[in-house]
Amino acid sequence: MDKLLTKKHLNKGAIMPIFKGVLVAVCASIIGILLFAFILRFVFLSDTAIKIVNQIIKIVSVLFGVMVCVKKDKNKGLLKGALVGGLYTLSSYFLFSLLVASFNFSLTIFYDLIFSMVAGVIFGVLFVNAKR
Repeated sequence: MDKLLTKKHLNKGAIMPIFKGVLVAVCASIIGILLFAFILRFVFLSDTAIKIVNQIIKIVSVLFGVMVCVKKDKNKGLLKGALVGGLYTLSSYFLFSLLVASFNFSLTIFYDLIFSMVAGVIFGVLFVNAKR
């Protein structure tokens, strides 16, 4: 962890892949939500099904974000995955809260943060250790 956060390593561009990963994850989430909202205009789903699809959108978004983050530098997958997952959750929370003009802090946000970080860790470890 020290090497990722040292000034020398930051100058080499350790932050930019994480930023790109978070940006890709947020964009993937927006696209997924818009597509899902379009589908919901024609298909009725229960609240439980909607919650499940929302979690799937989050997982897929974190997957794409971590993939972009570790694509060039295949090390520190655990840390980078956790950062992408956590920062994605915080960024998407603030973005969507701005869109609806309502900031409601609850335990659900904390659970989403942990969920996305764990997903990021899993994807980070998998992508770093995957053979080319």
